Amino acid sequence: MNTFGHLFRLTDFGESHGAAIGGVVDGCPAGVTLDMDFIQAFVDRRRPGHSPLDTARREEDRVEILSGVLDGVTTGTPIGFIIRNTNQHSSDYDKLKDTFRPSHADYTYTQKYGLRDHRGGGRSSARETAVRVVGGAIAMLVLRQRFPSLTIQAEITEAGGERTQIDQAILQAKQNGETLGGIIRCQASGVPVGWGEPVFGKLQAELAYAMLSINAAKGFDYGSGFDGAAAKGSELNDAFIPDGNGDITTRTNHSGGIQGGISNGQDIYFRVVFKPIATLPIEQDTVNRQGEAVKLRMGGRHDNTVLRRALPVVEAMTAIVLADAMLQHRSARI
Repeated sequence: MNTFGHLFRLTDFGESHGAAIGGVVDGCPAGVTLDMDFIQAFVDRRRPGHSPLDTARREEDRVEILSGVLDGVTTGTPIGFIIRNTNQHSSDYDKLKDTFRPSHADYTYTQKYGLRDHRGGGRSSARETAVRVVGGAIAMLVLRQRFPSLTIQAEITEAGGERTQIDQAILQAKQNGETLGGIIRCQASGVPVGWGEPVFGKLQAELAYAMLSINAAKGFDYGSGFDGAAAKGSELNDAFIPDGNGDITTRTNHSGGIQGGISNGQDIYFRVVFKPIATLPIEQDTVNRQGEAVKLRMGGRHDNTVLRRALPVVEAMTAIVLADAMLQHRSARI
């Protein structure tokens, strides 16, 4: 399952410490101007070493387009691309060849496949998300060409329980050798009415699927979400009203821009919960491949939270879902 999407599809490949990571975008319409500066800027927001709060790993993350583009315009054929890995320290992971890191995918990958790439987690590494950002940037260009006013914006609303001094909380945790989780809120504005494919292709279900496939994501809600569980129906219903321009809108937006699995024209908003990064610079209890109890202290270069670098990933996956929904919607009527 390395492909996401129905009509607009992203297939990604590669490992954290391989020669390169990359992907293929299939189903992108022809005639889309592929702004490489926009794509690269999107990727740069996610790349390691972009912020002093990030991992010490430095990657240029230069996007190389291999196919599907002629004179800067998409041809309708598969768009292949790669990002070369250039700053791996694979030796940092030698001691992990037969040891399972707590709360990582080491054990489950070994049980599933009988072997695993221990260098940085291999395929389970968050390095893979750079490919999603490229695919999402292409999806955003598709959306903007058809709907110039459509925007997608993610923000960190909580880190380690802190909702105001977020950068300070992340820095303090880093100085203390700790990691933090938190919450990212994302909003898509300018999405037309009618996107989403009931019953099993509901727009919120596709968004949840996309978000929960991101490394370290542990929860998703949209609209009033879990907060609405304590409310009354009279408090949460979104009353329909005329918008003054001959169209229909709603007085409130507790539904989060989606009703019956279909966009209703209001802003779509949702939250994604991310757990603290499991790689800690302290000694932890674990076991080796033989099932023997051992102690593990991780070295290497690691983030202490996924939140800042996850922002463009959340936006990218949202863009892929919406570009896919836009193309599917075209088949709804003759």
